Amino acid sequence: MPDPATPPADRPRQGRLAAAASGVVSVVAFLAAAEVAAIFVGAQSSPLVGVGSAVIDLAPPGAKTLMVGLFGTGDKAALFALMGILMVAIAALAGLAERSRAPLGRVILIVGAALAVLAVRTRADASDFDVVPSVVGGIVAILLLRALIGRSFRWDAARANQAAEERGGDLVEVAPPLRAPGVERRAFLGLALVGAAAAVVVGAGARVITAAQVNAASLRQAIRLPKAKVTAPAVPAGASLDVDGVSPYVTPTADFYRIDTALSVPQVDPSSWKLEITGLVDKPLTLTWDDLVALPLEEHLLTLSCVSNEVGGDLIGNALWLGYPIRSLLARVGADSSADMVLSRSVDGFTASTPLSVLTDPGTEAILAIGMNGEPLPLEHGFPVRMVVPGLYGYVSATKWVTSMKVTRFADETAYWTTRGYSAKAPVKLESRIDTPASGSTVSPGSGGTVPLAGVAWQPHTGVSAVHVRIDGGPWLEADLADSVSDDTWRQWVYRWDAPAGEHRVQVRATSKDGTVQSSKNVSPAPNGAEGWDEITVSVKR
Repeated sequence: MPDPATPPADRPRQGRLAAAASGVVSVVAFLAAAEVAAIFVGAQSSPLVGVGSAVIDLAPPGAKTLMVGLFGTGDKAALFALMGILMVAIAALAGLAERSRAPLGRVILIVGAALAVLAVRTRADASDFDVVPSVVGGIVAILLLRALIGRSFRWDAARANQAAEERGGDLVEVAPPLRAPGVERRAFLGLALVGAAAAVVVGAGARVITAAQVNAASLRQAIRLPKAKVTAPAVPAGASLDVDGVSPYVTPTADFYRIDTALSVPQVDPSSWKLEITGLVDKPLTLTWDDLVALPLEEHLLTLSCVSNEVGGDLIGNALWLGYPIRSLLARVGADSSADMVLSRSVDGFTASTPLSVLTDPGTEAILAIGMNGEPLPLEHGFPVRMVVPGLYGYVSATKWVTSMKVTRFADETAYWTTRGYSAKAPVKLESRIDTPASGSTVSPGSGGTVPLAGVAWQPHTGVSAVHVRIDGGPWLEADLADSVSDDTWRQWVYRWDAPAGEHRVQVRATSKDGTVQSSKNVSPAPNGAEGWDEITVSVKR
């Protein structure tokens, strides 16, 4: 009696489509079963998050820079989409392989499950038990693929028998006996559709339940921030220019850029959060949430920027932060004189190496932040606690969901991005940007007969003393600068241009308070920040 898992001699196109669909349904079932198991093991054990995080970690810096350049703050959504496309392709391949060369399809699923196990197990703070969801998902997928391919072969055999009866040929005999082709077809489609629907519903439900186990969003809503002992200076009236399209002096929280390595936003309960300060210190310290909020907190308006920010890019923002000075914590623990770096670690395993001299400098308002623009930190910006360090690019300073700080030496430790070729020390470079008009736009002079060219300029710590624009390669023309709270925030600028009709090229450059003029040389973001003049083309219509 032939094995129903043995393909018939003819493999019509319909059979190949059924096999590919079987592979896709099986992989969807893998994800669903794994999410159900993750309810009992923990959200960190989800293979979807584990594999995605591993892809982020293993991708070369150039690929990450490309993703951020193409998709900006939507880089993670784009990664999920690309992962989905790749997963569908591999799943379809597994189905086709199982149909033509069984058990090759199941072997592909086993390899996929093994890679998921490896990805989950190598995540920060993972345990052996965290691999259970990937194992459960792999078993479910293998069993379902076997069943679906078996049903598809029965459908093929039923059609072959029907054709043989019409020709008077030999019939294929299987156990249990074959039914009419239409019945076998409905049996296959029924299993495939029920399996897919159940996987989607159960998997989505399980994901919701897992996320709700630590509902950080509701915990955040319940928090009432303490009043700052040291409040930020009032924003001067002259800090905001009356120009449509220029970036606001204080970036709304919803518009603040987000670039990090966390594929899934960590859900951290403040009541269980703690920060451990260890390493080359006299007195190691463990700080709880209650300890932190009881300290005399400070407010500071500070501009942060990402090293991935291209010239003219928007991966930069200025916000009001509430937190406690990191230098005060380091003074409590007593750093060894040989130490020169603090290695901070996020709950998701990300690390950043920050110069100890910056964190202990009385003139640097580096803080352990719990608030942003008058509210608790948003989840995606590091709730409940993150580091905020002006003057350094985020990859060496802005650790979100921070859980530990190790006082050490650059010679002894490396961090997430420095192991990937980025510079160990990354001061923010002098830059300026044209916000309005948009490049490629057509504008008409306003009521004053001029076209406002406006934007922002920044160099934290040093400050900006002047901004100049150049039209069509002509002389540099000085723009008007807005006020600012301190040198650690950006400044708005505007040049009211008596613009002639036609097409024009506009460039901008800034000068810092120490006399440095912004470099014209185009430098890519890697390994320590972009350089060059922002420029636009604009058409003036009179």
